Amino acid sequence: MANSNLKMTYVRLRSIRKCLLPIWELKQQRFLHSMSTIKCDINENSSEFKENYSHMNSVMQTFHQTLAENVFKIDSRSEKYHLSKNKILVRERINKLLDEGSSFLEFSQLAGYNLYPGEEKLPSGGIVTGIGKVSGNLCVIVANDATVKGGSYYPITVKKHLRAQEIADDNRLPCIYLVDSGGANLRFQDQLFTDHDSFGKVFWNMALMSAKGLSQVAVVMGGCTAGGAYIPSMADESIIVNKTGYIFLAGPPLVKAATGETVGAEELGGSNLHCRVSGVTDHYAEDDEHALQIARRIVKHINNEKALSSRLASSSVHFKPKPPLYPAEYLYGILNPHKKNAFDIKKIIACLVDGSEFDEFKANFGETLVTGFARINGYLVGILGNNGVMFSESALKGAHFIELCCQRKIPLIFMHNITGFMVGKDAETGGIAKHGAKMLTALSCAQVPIITLIVGGSYGAGNYGMCGRPFKPNFLYTWPNARISIMGGEQAADVLITISKQPENEKAKLKKQIMDEFDVQSSPYYGSARLWDDGVIDPVDTRKILSLSLSVCLKRTIEDRAQFGIFRM
Repeated sequence: MANSNLKMTYVRLRSIRKCLLPIWELKQQRFLHSMSTIKCDINENSSEFKENYSHMNSVMQTFHQTLAENVFKIDSRSEKYHLSKNKILVRERINKLLDEGSSFLEFSQLAGYNLYPGEEKLPSGGIVTGIGKVSGNLCVIVANDATVKGGSYYPITVKKHLRAQEIADDNRLPCIYLVDSGGANLRFQDQLFTDHDSFGKVFWNMALMSAKGLSQVAVVMGGCTAGGAYIPSMADESIIVNKTGYIFLAGPPLVKAATGETVGAEELGGSNLHCRVSGVTDHYAEDDEHALQIARRIVKHINNEKALSSRLASSSVHFKPKPPLYPAEYLYGILNPHKKNAFDIKKIIACLVDGSEFDEFKANFGETLVTGFARINGYLVGILGNNGVMFSESALKGAHFIELCCQRKIPLIFMHNITGFMVGKDAETGGIAKHGAKMLTALSCAQVPIITLIVGGSYGAGNYGMCGRPFKPNFLYTWPNARISIMGGEQAADVLITISKQPENEKAKLKKQIMDEFDVQSSPYYGSARLWDDGVIDPVDTRKILSLSLSVCLKRTIEDRAQFGIFRM
């Protein structure tokens, strides 16, 4: 009888425990994941806000005008010729390839901007690249624009193509190449042919990515000449469009010059030859639209593994995205119009993160670096943002926070507005170099996804400490008001004048010349033209772009434990 009562009591206790456990787990979840709301004194009616907004509005008008004239404006004669061949324009091709209603994360729209003096404009560097969803799969898309110099490759075109492949490789994404190119631009052959990161690396990348199971799909929608002929030849599957798609190592004029043979383009490298005889291509398409339908069908069956880290996947599933409390347009009123770019980074964070909620880490230590946890469209992230120059304490705090996020497998977002690391006798005595090195070591060895956002100034070693381009963030975006250089123009001019042997009456002229050069070279347009970022973006679009970028980064499984180099103590 006693045993029977004991057994019944045990059953009741176990039932109660089952009821209480979910409640305890829910409370534990709420405790672990509750966030503190950022309280900002943003007054949209203040004179400062209105002055900032007016200035940023002018900056953004210049930005959108630059895009309109140098990215989206198509030469009318080239457009007419392209359409006369029953071909679709490059961005329409991409739209028809993508899933209906899905977004396209385009990279480096300003590539090639004012980069080749004496040349005509080179919209988007002659190639459109980005990430979009095709048949439910995120894919990197590389599409030649044949209305720009016949789709021929400049050095910057090669660099942009290689960057797109690097993103695909880093994030384990398949690649789709919409080929319509005349091959290398012969006038620049010395800059794009034989070096390490030259045209040939495109094919090397294709082979290695294919070996890793990252599908390579080529759609030949126009010319595919010389070295470019290896793109469909090295793809896992290739499609060619009848009457407009051609693949050959040498076109009819070169064949005539080399061998004396007279042969037409269709006979030399058309769809019938390559689908029926040579076997270079696998699928025959009647026109562009048909080719894109075939590409979608191929991608549907590539069995692309969606390798989300289980912890990150669950963290985003269980938390419904919430809009920030402050509208994105407030960013224009927060950003200071003066070049020193003095503004509170927490106000920027408040306009970007879910519910404007941010749990700050080490809030009272190293205060010129703000660190903490937030969510962006449901994704848990660690944020590091500048509120002034980097001191030793700030660098130590940054290194600690990076390690913490690596331990927990939380992606990092760096927000630059930094003049650099502190200099001077006290700073050097305090070991600023070794403490800065700790932060560099931590971010160099971090195994979590990193996205860098340059929202203001990014100068000197501060650019490095906040994960600038040399430290290979997964994505790096720049705002149109940003400035990026080794130091400010005035400081650089003072240094160069000090060591120069110019007569006193020439120094003012030299100072102005140096400051003007730095002003041009620190512009975000100058940097983006050279692919120092993945695009200059409108601050209003930042939350959406960060969310898309995070969804891409998190396709890849994060390693269990980061291996860090030696931290100098």
